Amino acid sequence: MATVKVYDQNKQECGEIELASDVFEVEVRPEILNLVVRAQMAAKRAGTHMTKTRGLVSGGGAKPWKQKGTGRARAGSNRSPVWRGGAILFGPSPRDYSFKVNSKVRALAMKMALSSRLHNDGILVVRSIELPEAKTKHFAKVAAALELKKALIVTADDDAVLQRCARNLPGLSMTTPGQLSVLEILKHRQLVLLEGAVAPVQARFAKKGA
Repeated sequence: MATVKVYDQNKQECGEIELASDVFEVEVRPEILNLVVRAQMAAKRAGTHMTKTRGLVSGGGAKPWKQKGTGRARAGSNRSPVWRGGAILFGPSPRDYSFKVNSKVRALAMKMALSSRLHNDGILVVRSIELPEAKTKHFAKVAAALELKKALIVTADDDAVLQRCARNLPGLSMTTPGQLSVLEILKHRQLVLLEGAVAPVQARFAKKGA
């Protein structure tokens, strides 16, 4: 079990908490992280790109000119790819870029991402964040006190007030244990866990994966 300090929103030490070793102390294998990150990025791709083939380009119903006697090359349709405004050959077509990754591998990659942040002292456990008003300037003061620059903040539940206050601060993102992803963890140098979110994160990934 790894023991880390718990801080208040002014970064004053106020206790300690133990993190499950089977979630936060897993050997990191880059190839597993790479596979899961590629899968998550591929799933985000819209795949709606498309060019027009001969069957989609307008025109082409009549032969442009007769086959012989004009001195010009033979032409059967103005939809030909060699014509200006004609079809596109071998262009992109709508497709689904996503590919399947085993659920145990995804869970293992999540443990590795969490472990890498703990190993690099990138995890900060905060007891709670309370604001006098739902305003960005108040959250900015808390972020400055906690020395947050490029951080992912994990709250126990959806907190509309904190999300609204944090969304205009560059480099800061918020999520919940159920929405936590490997890609988001690795995109941020700091992982801030509110104390109430630690147990749900551990419960989600404990005894899953290799």
